Amino acid sequence: MLSREQNELLCRVEGPAPMGQLMRQHWLPVCMAEEVAEPDCAPVKARLLGEDLVVFRDSDGRLGVLGERCPHRNASLVFGRNEQCGLRCLYHGWKFDVEGNAVEMPTEPFAKKDSSVKAKAYPARESGGFVWIWMGPREEMRELEPPAWAPTRETRTSIVKMHAGCNWAQVLEGSIDSAHSSSLHSTNMPAAQDVCGSTATDSAWLRPSNDKAPRLQFQPTSYGFKYAAIRTPIKNAATHDYVRTTLFIAPFTVLIPPNDQYNLAQMLVPLDDVNTMFYWIAWHSDPAKGISQQAWRRFCAAEVGVDLDSNFKKLRNLENRYLQDREAMKRGDFTGIHGIPTQDMAMWESMGTIVDRSRDHPGSSDMAVVQFRRMMVAAAKRFAEGGPAIGATEPRIPHVSLASFEGLVPKDIDWRTLGEPEEVKA
Repeated sequence: MLSREQNELLCRVEGPAPMGQLMRQHWLPVCMAEEVAEPDCAPVKARLLGEDLVVFRDSDGRLGVLGERCPHRNASLVFGRNEQCGLRCLYHGWKFDVEGNAVEMPTEPFAKKDSSVKAKAYPARESGGFVWIWMGPREEMRELEPPAWAPTRETRTSIVKMHAGCNWAQVLEGSIDSAHSSSLHSTNMPAAQDVCGSTATDSAWLRPSNDKAPRLQFQPTSYGFKYAAIRTPIKNAATHDYVRTTLFIAPFTVLIPPNDQYNLAQMLVPLDDVNTMFYWIAWHSDPAKGISQQAWRRFCAAEVGVDLDSNFKKLRNLENRYLQDREAMKRGDFTGIHGIPTQDMAMWESMGTIVDRSRDHPGSSDMAVVQFRRMMVAAAKRFAEGGPAIGATEPRIPHVSLASFEGLVPKDIDWRTLGEPEEVKA
């Protein structure tokens, strides 16, 4: 359990909150690259750490991320014209380039291009299917490294994007909670005798174990931590274990166990104190494997216009009880809720926008969740006292070299050697 003071430190990210300031020491995903795919496309409204932003790609293909409000009279630039290498406010026609410079001020006849009027602008980069921005001090900006799911430019990557109406930490705790999948997702991840690892079909991921009480083992690392959920398999239980490893890459990325067709990662990005953008990435470097963007979104019940609105908000939501089908439950569907992400969000959002962790009673299967809380509360305190941000110090392991693991292994195998080529402990 956490005290209420510790819970606030973990959850709050807006303004001067230590956790939000810590996150500004990392490159942050502001939207998917496909949302601003073409030069002079429609600007995209975004929000990060309590700041409202607008994202655009100019006529030359350069990415721009500005504060949403025009510095002239505070009208929204989301409605602006994206044209001739700048974003033009509709109200008075002032135009700003990707660096925030006011390049045209038609209502001011004596204005010069070197005007001191500037829109707030953040450095932007593109990698792994996302637009990333640096919101920390410019003098501390590091080069953007490729994310774990983009080891090469040819890597096949598919992304689900979905809004969660609750705090980022309770979303992330779901991503590192291996035990819940055996219950909450049991219809989508059923046990099967004839598989030797997680096996993807069009509608399910079959598993070689029906063990709902995994034994957890934990290891801190320079980037966060990794842990193993060890289950008894259906076959060869005397000689083998079913092992699933998960990696937490601070501050909000999780590499979850793969299946036989694609690897999996999640980013749980805080929009503000009580809203989170959930990104789920499927990828594989082998062109014969992976899953298409359309098939991935259909599998996750996360298609815009079908399951989500244009702002990536769920049509199955807390207000309509996620359209839970009690008749389907009687027929054997465990939750009656369509789609793995929506099943998760029903649990996360039902806790409230910020869960009171002082009322929790964690068990042995919650080891990773408890360690995450301790690690990130300590990291926020350390940063507030002038220390470095977690995950931003040396020695650093390139994220593209990190990998989760799942499979049947002999009992004498050390799980710490599975998946990753090398480990550096914190």
